[in-house]
Amino acid sequence: MLSKIPFDLERIEKEDLEKQILRIAIIAELDAINLYEQLASLTEDENLKVIFLDIAKEEKTHVGEFLTMLLKKDEEQEEELAAGEEEIEELLEEQEEE
Repeated sequence: MLSKIPFDLERIEKEDLEKQILRIAIIAELDAINLYEQLASLTEDENLKVIFLDIAKEEKTHVGEFLTMLLKKDEEQEEELAAGEEEIEELLEEQEEE
């Protein structure tokens, strides 16, 4: 259910360490979101469901925070994220035309 994060700090170049740490943090937050949303879907207790979904929402904010920092530290990531967004927009436009 949770991601196994394979990393060996000694093998990561010093200039890449912070970027890798941020990616690991994003993975951990995504795992937490998945966990809390799955738990919310399993419970029949509406109060518990609300709590799990609220915590999952907070984790989504954390993803945004870590991603923002990653984009500040990794120019290539920022460029590729923008390229991915453009590709999606093109695909959606093509889909609408069909």
